[in-house]
Parts: sequence; structure tokens; C-alpha cells
Amino acid sequence: MACFIAPATEAIVTTIVKKTTDKKETHNPFIKRLNWLNNMLWGGSALLAFEHVWHGEIVPWAPFLTNGLSVFREIATTGVAMAVAVTAVWAGIVAVTNSIAKRPAELQR
Repeated sequence: MACFIAPATEAIVTTIVKKTTDKKETHNPFIKRLNWLNNMLWGGSALLAFEHVWHGEIVPWAPFLTNGLSVFREIATTGVAMAVAVTAVWAGIVAVTNSIAKRPAELQR
């Protein structure tokens, strides 16, 4: 039920990185497409948090998360795995779009 915390934490970090690199000129395609990763992480975290609230796993009173101390284990296993999977998919998307953009114009049709 707390698995969305790991991707949300990664989204916070990548948002900070994006804000600091926006001021600099970069030729790195991964830095240029960091907003894609931010959108994927924020959207997934928000949707998953809403789903947990909908099912009553997150409540508006203490301790907020109804699973007790196993929350940390869930964040470390499921949450980290989801964050790594989303980042890997994003890296694949960036690599493919970058290779398509580098093709000669007559091959892109």
C-alpha cells in the first residue's frame, strides 16, 4: 500500500534535477527528455495513491497507512521495483526516439 512512495521520491529528485538543468544547454538526450520521466513517475504515483485511498489502505487518521511496519518492506521491494521499471521503460523510449531522430531524412518516411 505504500509502494507509490518510492516512485514519488524519484519524481521529486528528477524534478529538482530538471529544474537545475533547464538553465544549462545540454546535448544529452536523456537530460532533454527528463520531463517524460517526470510525467510518468508523477502520474503513476498519483494514480496508485488514489487507488490505495479508494480501497481504504490509506486513511486520513494516524497511522495513515493501514499495513503497520511492513510498509517499509513494501517500499523497498515493490516500490523500488516499480521505480526501476518505469525508469528502464523511459530509457528505452528515449534511446529509440533518439535513434529515429538521427536517421537520414529519406529513411524517416
